[in-house]
Amino acid sequence: MVFYIIIFIFLLVLLGIPIAFSFGFGSLIYCMLVNIDTIIIPQRIFVSTDKFTFLAIPFFLLVGNLMNASGVTHRILNLARSMVGHIKGGLGHANVVASMIFAGLSGSAIADAAGLGAVEIEMMRKSGYDEDFSASITLASSIIGPIIPPSIIMVIYGMVASVSIGRMLLGGLFPGIVMGLCLMVMVYFMALNRNYPHDNWVGWKKIFKSLFSALLPLLTPIIIIVGIVSGIFTPTEAGAVAALYTLLLGIFVFKQINWKNFKSALVTTAMTTALIGIIIGVSGIFSWIITIEGIPRQLVQLISSLTTNKIIILLLINLTVLILGCFIDAAPLIILLVPVLLPLLNSLQIDLIHFGIIISINSMIGTITPPVGTCLYAVSSVSGLPIMRLAKSVIPFLFMLIIALLLITFIPQISLWFPNLILG
Repeated sequence: MVFYIIIFIFLLVLLGIPIAFSFGFGSLIYCMLVNIDTIIIPQRIFVSTDKFTFLAIPFFLLVGNLMNASGVTHRILNLARSMVGHIKGGLGHANVVASMIFAGLSGSAIADAAGLGAVEIEMMRKSGYDEDFSASITLASSIIGPIIPPSIIMVIYGMVASVSIGRMLLGGLFPGIVMGLCLMVMVYFMALNRNYPHDNWVGWKKIFKSLFSALLPLLTPIIIIVGIVSGIFTPTEAGAVAALYTLLLGIFVFKQINWKNFKSALVTTAMTTALIGIIIGVSGIFSWIITIEGIPRQLVQLISSLTTNKIIILLLINLTVLILGCFIDAAPLIILLVPVLLPLLNSLQIDLIHFGIIISINSMIGTITPPVGTCLYAVSSVSGLPIMRLAKSVIPFLFMLIIALLLITFIPQISLWFPNLILG
């Protein structure tokens, strides 16, 4: 029965029905067909979202929106350009480095793609880079946002898998750097082939001047990490502290936040939080259905009968998530798959922090691929490029992101070394 419900849900998604409604309709039909009281639906929605850690999501979203309203994006891009703009394909490298820096402020790919991306694309166009390259590197680098801490997607994974959110956030730092370096390798070779321009070396004085200009915003991830590690506040409280710190910077230091753009940031945050909350709640119903049907146990038995090699199993999971990520957004994909895979992961003694980093990166790759890629649509909107043209131009960078994913999959210490060093 549940197999047909899954097919039905996928058909609804392919027809353009929103993810939350697709899961909701499928779950409702299942309950009616097997005579389960439909009161279970609102109950499971409540249980799925009634978690203290969920509060971290709106706070981290608000930080990203307030950063955009404060004009921090220009300071970050200027810092990145002064650091790497002299390398062949300079603004392409600056684009990636700026995304890595902004990742430590917002934790959101959409905030990076829509806020920082608009500035990056316009600057690259004016400097002689073609539209396809400018938009595609902006798109590819935007998904570093949810990997380097803070990270909304890792908060969601921590809630679902019941693992330390502090370890998850720390575990994303070096994988995010690996992703950025892989993208910069491709930028360099494409710049050589296409003879893209680069800046002259600006000198250390200019770099330190740009660093000083962006210093206060750059303290945000340090405040978050130090606060969590020292036990001063929880990951959830860290989001509130970061949001307050960003608001004070925007009002009293940069003097860019007024009532109008503050209200806009609050509304955007509320709408995005509501959307994520609905998806988490409705996905919780479907996760419960999968559990009572015994799908996790059956999956463990099926895969165990084929192989017990951890590497092969992780490759199979990666391939599955890459395919599903083309049709399902990152948050619902994690909420759907993780409860199903947990028994298998535990039986093979696969580290759940390491796996959390893998599935977070993998699911974010899906956001830059058609037909459901949210970042793909965001960058298409700010760049003016058609969806399929942008999807085609991002393929070289997609290849490099998959290489980064495989490196992180096969070398667990990239994800585990830093949290183990800091937290023991």
